[in-house]
Amino acid sequence: MLRWNLRQLMAQNGMFATTDLVAPLHERGVEISRQMVHRIATKPPQRINLDLLAALCDILSCTPNDLLELVAEQVREAPAVNDSGPGIGDLRPIRATIRRPHDNQ
Repeated sequence: MLRWNLRQLMAQNGMFATTDLVAPLHERGVEISRQMVHRIATKPPQRINLDLLAALCDILSCTPNDLLELVAEQVREAPAVNDSGPGIGDLRPIRATIRRPHDNQ
């Protein structure tokens, strides 16, 4: 899993509003709307332009590894195949007992 650390790096550099990135990005030739900057700052992007990544690293004096942190997830061990109870071949129907009213006499 990737952790997106843009907000933390912005705070370390004294940038507390997402609009603080618009002007520095424009100075570096990256034309991006305020809304897109807000989306990038608040949620991890699914994909990112390399020019934008380079500009963010330059503005925040960091590396791409600082922005994108790889976090290992704990993997749950799958249950063993035979540990879940009886298999489908072990299940047998129960023979029905039919009781009729005249059988009780």
